[in-house]
Amino acid sequence: MEHKEISKSVLKRLPGYLAYLKSMPEGSSLYISATALANALGMGEVQVRKDLAMVSSGGRPKIGYLRESLIDDIEQFLGYDNTTDAVLIGAGKLGQALLNYSGFDAYGLNILAAFDTQPASGSAGEGKPILHIDRLEGFCKTNKVLMGIITVPTAFAQQVCDRLIACGIKAIWNFAPTHLDVPQNILVQNENMATSLAVLSMHLQAQIKDKK
Repeated sequence: MEHKEISKSVLKRLPGYLAYLKSMPEGSSLYISATALANALGMGEVQVRKDLAMVSSGGRPKIGYLRESLIDDIEQFLGYDNTTDAVLIGAGKLGQALLNYSGFDAYGLNILAAFDTQPASGSAGEGKPILHIDRLEGFCKTNKVLMGIITVPTAFAQQVCDRLIACGIKAIWNFAPTHLDVPQNILVQNENMATSLAVLSMHLQAQIKDKK
């Protein structure tokens, strides 16, 4: 189907739908409706129906979507069927953990190599190379890399971001807890663990108050 313009908020919800559809036990119904999906995830039916209509034309009145086809439609829309090569900057503990995580393959992400000012070893556990940062430009050009992952300390994040953009990077996954200034054509996805922790803490506090 021809995909419509889609908002970032919808893009953030789609992986949740996909995870639930894939987690359904063997023997579940071959079909699932937007209503059933909304109820399972505690979301609004209208919102789920609109989201699914953006990525799939397979919905049938009173029947719903063929589950396997819906999974395929969402994966194709998100690009999980097309591997995206990326480079990672900052081979500390977090950087190496991401480099060693094999689960990214299921989401179409392939981290080719990590770069650091002081690479401690030649490769990580998955056999991915850890190279000196001076080799970044040549590596990105040779491998036509368009995505960069930043796992450096906050003080160096903007400098690394600028260097990635100069290398031709168009999308950045930023784990440094800081705002990055980028041109309008560059997409930045911030992964702020401090914010996530604050949300979890607030939720726990609310739960504790409710029980008193």
